[in-house]
Amino acid sequence: MKNRYLATVAAVGLFAGAAGAQDLKFPVGEGDFNWSSYESFSAEHDYSGQEMTMTGPWTGLDKELVESVIAYFEAATGGTVKYSGSESFEQDIVVSAQANSAPNIAIFPQPGLAADLAARGYLSALDDDTVSWIGENYAAGQSWIDLGTYNNADGAPETFGFFYKIDVKSLIWYVPEAFDEAGYDVPESLEDLKALTDQIVADGGTPWCIGLGSGAATGWPATDWVEDMMLRTQSPETYDAWVRNEIPFNDPAVVGAIEEFGHFARNDAYVKGGAASVANTDFRDSPGGLFTFPPECYMHKQASFIPTFFPEGTEVGEDVDFFYFPAYESKDLGKPVLGAGTLFAITQDSDITRGFIDFLKTPIAHEVWMAQSGFLTPFKGANSELYANDTLKALGDVLLNATTFRFDASDLMPGEIGADAFWKGMVAYTGGEDATSVADGIQDRWDSIK
Repeated sequence: MKNRYLATVAAVGLFAGAAGAQDLKFPVGEGDFNWSSYESFSAEHDYSGQEMTMTGPWTGLDKELVESVIAYFEAATGGTVKYSGSESFEQDIVVSAQANSAPNIAIFPQPGLAADLAARGYLSALDDDTVSWIGENYAAGQSWIDLGTYNNADGAPETFGFFYKIDVKSLIWYVPEAFDEAGYDVPESLEDLKALTDQIVADGGTPWCIGLGSGAATGWPATDWVEDMMLRTQSPETYDAWVRNEIPFNDPAVVGAIEEFGHFARNDAYVKGGAASVANTDFRDSPGGLFTFPPECYMHKQASFIPTFFPEGTEVGEDVDFFYFPAYESKDLGKPVLGAGTLFAITQDSDITRGFIDFLKTPIAHEVWMAQSGFLTPFKGANSELYANDTLKALGDVLLNATTFRFDASDLMPGEIGADAFWKGMVAYTGGEDATSVADGIQDRWDSIK
């Protein structure tokens, strides 16, 4: 899946895993954390002598980071949580669920597998109070409820997923010094972005660096463009229908979104190397043109992981920065955000398991990871000043300002579509094939797997 490319923007030192109060990363009562939420939770929850298990995709540093959060739950309640991470989580959780040996909580890297297990009766729904809490306390709260709601074994919709740790994709990267020298302002709308693109060309520059190359996964960066364009030209409900193939891939709404991507990617004057270079340029190399003098390009659209591939020593926030990929002002669709993220779901119910879900509703459960590395949250009650650096805070602000959040569409589609036909179709489109014929081919492939 293309989300394997998502990585942390900042680094953090290693530390001991969670085992008790003495291992708490930040001493209780110190700093600007919401300690009152921790103390209130502790007073209301006692799980002394109880144990729960949890598994997910986080290994290495991410495992240590989640364990640093778990430590506060253990210290507050007296309970014990055993977390195990696996790089083959998706396969492992299916096997354990079928064998009736699943952990109490599973952490899913995308909704599709959770929806499948819910439909097979392997997940327990969240309680109504938790669902209401999500709607009231997460920015774009209904979006998060929708993303965590799946049909149960009886075919009835229930909310199973509690989203936690989010990644943002609706970003455009630029070099502030280059913008300042040229007299360019950060665009506030998609209309402004198109006007800026034309202005850069009129001034003799090249607006965009775009690269779709990624080995066997070549084409996936273009799917992010199309998904963002769907959210900027269509309602969230239309986006959802597209993901589920309730409207076909060759529907005019989808073809229009592909052509919106083509407005930028298929114009020789707009792209470094011309349109023919787009499919052949590796996505990891494509932002390099931002850092030349004079700039070979002024803007690059990519998710929050891309600084990993910037020149060594590049300081985000100083040498390079980002702005939100703006929406059309004229279409009145708010501020949609495309991204990815992980969700917690109950796979074996118990009192302590429900208590841990309650813990995720405390600011502390978010602030502890926020203050370290690689964590973003839409929780409005967490102190955003605690983010480890200005870049993470700015990314968090994108989430907090979102009116709609939608998960990466290609990661929700069947693998033959989202991780094959869609990728290949976008390569063909940037190579000159008509958008409608590309969409026809993808829909034909989808029809063939039903």
